[in-house]
Amino acid sequence: MYANALASWRGHPFVRRFSRTLGEVMAYVILAVGAIVMVLPFVWMISTSLKEAGEVFSYPPRLIPSHLAFHNYVDAWRAAPFGRYFFNSLFVATSVTLGQLISCSLAAYAFARMNFPGKALLFTAFLSTLMIPRQITLIPSFLVLRELHWLDTYYALIVPFIASAFGTFMLRQTFMSIPRELEDAAKLDGCSRLGFLWRVMLPLSRPTLASLALFTFMGNWNSYLWPLIMTNSQKMRTLQIGLRFLVCQEGGTNWGMLMAATVVVSIPILIFYLFVQKQFVESLTFTGIGG
Repeated sequence: MYANALASWRGHPFVRRFSRTLGEVMAYVILAVGAIVMVLPFVWMISTSLKEAGEVFSYPPRLIPSHLAFHNYVDAWRAAPFGRYFFNSLFVATSVTLGQLISCSLAAYAFARMNFPGKALLFTAFLSTLMIPRQITLIPSFLVLRELHWLDTYYALIVPFIASAFGTFMLRQTFMSIPRELEDAAKLDGCSRLGFLWRVMLPLSRPTLASLALFTFMGNWNSYLWPLIMTNSQKMRTLQIGLRFLVCQEGGTNWGMLMAATVVVSIPILIFYLFVQKQFVESLTFTGIGG
């Protein structure tokens, strides 16, 4: 009798509606807390970039500065040749992104649609490179680039990253989900392999391409160790190395200037994400549905 009463109470429309509403409220609360935790460091970075040097470590901490020190942005820009650093980072990140989109698309099409001897073995060997830490290949890569006389050039910053096993794997999985009937119909209409790739497969894979472009651009924009080792002149340095110059100052670290420079460095990533946000979310949704 008690079990029947409990089951009847749980099945009441009001109880079901209340449980569903409570679950939604808890989900929104958890998401709100997570969003605050994620956004707070960025907000604090902007706040510190607008503080005078003596106010950065004031106690109790203040989120809103008493005086907006916009000169931190000007001083940070003048402290080092950030104009050159900005161009180098933008040029390298854009070139690598475009190169990976082209090379990964061609390689993914070959692994997904073409049949040739040893394809499975070659693809397995290709993916196995993902298990090799990049730090292990630094010295061999340095020696190879030195023999090619590419050190301290754009070639050293761009060419080694044009191909990507991760990007090839992403696009291959997407290409394999496209029905083969589309390719058969395109062949009947006289469409070549490259034509089918350009006109059909790439437009249908825009979410995956956007995700790959975002990951590639962000990874190269934030790269620090590789440019530090492969470059040795001011004209080839990138933004991440330029930020280090603001830490190694004679009078100590000016945190206002450092945070101002960090805000400027973060802006291109945010702008790029806003451009590909829709396709990026579609890619995550498609991956979740596809299992």
